[in-house]
Amino acid sequence: MAELNASAEKGNGSKRKTQNLRVDLTAMVDLAFLLVTFFMLTTTLSKPKAMDVAMPDKEPEPGQVSDKRTITVCLGNNDKALLYSGLIENAAPQVVDYGKAGLREALLQKQQEIFKATGKDMIVLVKPSEHSKYGNLVDALDELHITKVNRFAIVDITPDDIGLMQKQSVY
Repeated sequence: MAELNASAEKGNGSKRKTQNLRVDLTAMVDLAFLLVTFFMLTTTLSKPKAMDVAMPDKEPEPGQVSDKRTITVCLGNNDKALLYSGLIENAAPQVVDYGKAGLREALLQKQQEIFKATGKDMIVLVKPSEHSKYGNLVDALDELHITKVNRFAIVDITPDDIGLMQKQSVY
């Protein structure tokens, strides 16, 4: 580990001893690498939390989905969303916010109505607009997850939806 060499220096008639001190740090370096390796292997890294979204492989053929089971949620500005049932031609739009008393309550109510009428679960189409924020989409997906809506899709917004949103001052 440590080595101490003593040598006698001759000259000028005096005997003087000089000492060379040398410390071997090999064991210390080995211990440091062992500790680093130990802590790297035993620490748990935080796992990313993400919501599972199952996307279809191909687009369904038109006419496969009943409009009586479909709810459309158009995401607008000012943290507001436009919600309507069925086709846009027969739409009775409802403007809601993303809170517990807004989108969640509307989804639960529509879910009960559709199950009573058809005996099947509802299908939700989420249509983010260019004025909505990314957080609005996340909030809408959270509400779908909380209300246990299993069938939903994120689709592009249509010009008809934009026109309806402009009439309701949500776009």
